[in-house]
Amino acid sequence: MRDPHMSTVLHDVSTDVRADVRADGVTAAAARGAAAGRLRLDHLDTLESEAIHIFREVAAEFERPVLLFSGGKDSVVMLHLAAKAFWPAPVPFTLLHVDTGHNFPEVLDYRDRTVARLGARLEVANVQDYIDDGRLSERTDGTRNPLQTQPLLDAIVDHRFDAVFGGARRDEEKARAKERIFSLRDEFGAWDPRNQRPELWNLYNGKHRPGEHVRVFPLSNWTELDVWRYVAREQIELPELYYAHDREVFQRDGMWLAVGPWSQPREHETVVTKQVRYRTVGDMSCTGAVESDATSVDDVVVEVAATRLTERGATRADDRISEAAMEDRKKEGYF
Repeated sequence: MRDPHMSTVLHDVSTDVRADVRADGVTAAAARGAAAGRLRLDHLDTLESEAIHIFREVAAEFERPVLLFSGGKDSVVMLHLAAKAFWPAPVPFTLLHVDTGHNFPEVLDYRDRTVARLGARLEVANVQDYIDDGRLSERTDGTRNPLQTQPLLDAIVDHRFDAVFGGARRDEEKARAKERIFSLRDEFGAWDPRNQRPELWNLYNGKHRPGEHVRVFPLSNWTELDVWRYVAREQIELPELYYAHDREVFQRDGMWLAVGPWSQPREHETVVTKQVRYRTVGDMSCTGAVESDATSVDDVVVEVAATRLTERGATRADDRISEAAMEDRKKEGYF
């Protein structure tokens, strides 16, 4: 346990949180500061406090929230924060993963280990099922990320989820930068960027009509660097892909793609072995790696602090389809 921060490791929530978080969510350090006539939160504590407030607000306002959990770093941090928000009780939300069928095996293994360790309930919506029964068709480019929308919307309807936690951050992409923390979706799951509610003084409006739901983004005000600094402070385990390792890759459209069952080099593309890591993990066929020698979380913090390109801009081919690729998908119901 690392005083003065709200320190805990995701797989050992019961040990560390008990000693370092009061029932009202105030850190032990903050409580001591208040007793001394001062209350000061550092940058990460402020972000953490906001996220915990959002989780508790949703728990109070909604009947059937669900937390999107893929095993990626943002969803891992989000689950970690949810565990803190409700300790010593278990996380009161179902977890949902929309599996493209093209995910990295290491990430799926990590997802399943984490769910088992926390005793959480995981629902999986499989894109492959929709392709098998004809509800969806494979894209010509082989990418399945855009195909996640329909399984997601169907899962929301089938389970009657009225609030959906997502790990999107405003620094990732310009469409996400203009979305509210509480983002209303209509009865078709669509988002109207010109019809958003004001969010003043940390007051969130969760009212919605039957059939509508609200997407909730506790990490909206975080940056990629904030996430990695928080991972370092809290000693959160992540899938090994996030750290430098040797992998067979080939270059396409300025990105290093891994050789795998769903990403094969074309005739003119040469396969080489490079030391790479992943800044984001998604569909294997459209998620690129970056050359890196960052083998530890501290190394990654230094590397991210120096970069000037967001992880989606650097490594996600599906965001390069057009200038408005992400916004167009979000209007249709995407994450």
